[in-house]
Amino acid sequence: MTSDFCEIIEVSARDGIQNEKTLLSTAQKLHLIGMALDAGIRRMEVTSFVNPKRVPQMADAEDVVAGLPRDWGARYMGLTLNRRGFDRAVATGLDEANFVVVASETFNRKNQGVSTQESIAAFSDIRKAADVIEVAVTVAAAFGCPFEGEVPLARLMQVVEACMVHEPFELALADTIGVATPRDVTERVGAVRRAFPDIPIRLHLHNTRNTGIANAWAGLEAGARSLDASLGGVGGCPFAPRATGNIATEDLVYMLDRSGVRTNVSLDTAIAAAEWLEAQLGHDVPGQVMKAGGFPAPQAA
Repeated sequence: MTSDFCEIIEVSARDGIQNEKTLLSTAQKLHLIGMALDAGIRRMEVTSFVNPKRVPQMADAEDVVAGLPRDWGARYMGLTLNRRGFDRAVATGLDEANFVVVASETFNRKNQGVSTQESIAAFSDIRKAADVIEVAVTVAAAFGCPFEGEVPLARLMQVVEACMVHEPFELALADTIGVATPRDVTERVGAVRRAFPDIPIRLHLHNTRNTGIANAWAGLEAGARSLDASLGGVGGCPFAPRATGNIATEDLVYMLDRSGVRTNVSLDTAIAAAEWLEAQLGHDVPGQVMKAGGFPAPQAA
């Protein structure tokens, strides 16, 4: 049963631009965040605290957080991969840290430089220290790995269970390389809900193979209540081959609005923000609704 409300978490300022060749300035990133706020977004992943040599687009993480508008009632999160990144996030005064553990061993080593078990141990250490910031965990490659291929459900649940021992306030399942189908989403969200009925579930979906929007709907029907999305559908992982964009915020808003699911996000304002981002990046972005417009179209005065 789909809820009548879906929380959309905007990730364009982090996942959306982290793989782009055009480096956006701190001022451009803050303008993008401001446009998302204007559209009605009230929860955002705004940066990641990672090695700037590996992800140059995130080199100004502290500066971005220092410039965030704090009078909108919004919650801001930063992505962290280890204790050092977490400590940087805490020092900035962010509301949330999003810690990543990869479901497959090979990808975890390529993404984080350590084993999956070592990442879980780091998450345990962080939870013991997390008294000033809320910590969520994202299980990446929850539906498939670019290096190992299929990620069995049993392996996913093994990783989820190991993370849940340390009591994150939210659990996200990430289709990092965009291989999931609605059946996969229904199965895996359902499995997590049966094992941990009280944990809020967030989905991070990519539209690499054009299944992202269908997967979003399947996730809501299965019990997820929050969905990550990126204006214009931009995004991708620097360490995952051919991992193209996220589901587009404006495409998701259109589908949910037309389906009677409230988002509190303005479609027209989201489209304008996606168009602005496209202009800054200097290339076409994947979003569809920004090209076609909403329906019914506004009547001319």
